[in-house]
Amino acid sequence: MIKLLLTLSLASMTLVAIPFNKTAILVDHNANDVANHEFKFKRVPSPVKDDAAAKAKLVLIDGEMDGNGADLVAVTDGLLPTDQDEPAANFFFNAGTAGGRFRLDFGRVIDVARVNTYSWHPNTRGPQVYKLYGSEGTDPNFNADPNRRIDPTTAGWMLIASVNTSTTHGADGGQYAVGISSSMGTLGRYRHLMFDCFVTETNDDWGNTFYSEIDVIEKK
Repeated sequence: MIKLLLTLSLASMTLVAIPFNKTAILVDHNANDVANHEFKFKRVPSPVKDDAAAKAKLVLIDGEMDGNGADLVAVTDGLLPTDQDEPAANFFFNAGTAGGRFRLDFGRVIDVARVNTYSWHPNTRGPQVYKLYGSEGTDPNFNADPNRRIDPTTAGWMLIASVNTSTTHGADGGQYAVGISSSMGTLGRYRHLMFDCFVTETNDDWGNTFYSEIDVIEKK
């Protein structure tokens, strides 16, 4: 009987030994005195032009674009700012607002290997604070454009990652790169990615991040 119980116990242990798909968030930072227009970082790759995001449709879901900044397409056009304070080359939400949401529609379900986001500003608009959601768009409850009063996880979206670069670099300005990847080599299969962006600070009206580029790398 003891031998039988031991065998069953070992079998149970084997059944729960399932690989865990762990999301990794890598934050890289170039201080103001070393930031460069090529967006070169020590660990996160520089932006690329021929990624899946470049072909995606962009939709502003909630929030106000700042009239001094670029249109939303600036985050996927492959064009990078050449200066640390270049509003017309970055997308950002309106001053004094609490951020907002936008999504990328790839037109088909793709296997997402990695998402990289880049920003550049000498002060509090440099850091990044956002949540990344993904959806295939097939859930019966799917809402493609949930406003900020709606929890995306109740509308057919899955939370992929929560990003806050201030946990490692405070509110320092400069150039930031965030790389989101998975231990399994894929973040999942999605047609849509949604960014829920938050301010980096509330001491004044200048906490909305200057987003320079977003890369979505499809798994081959």
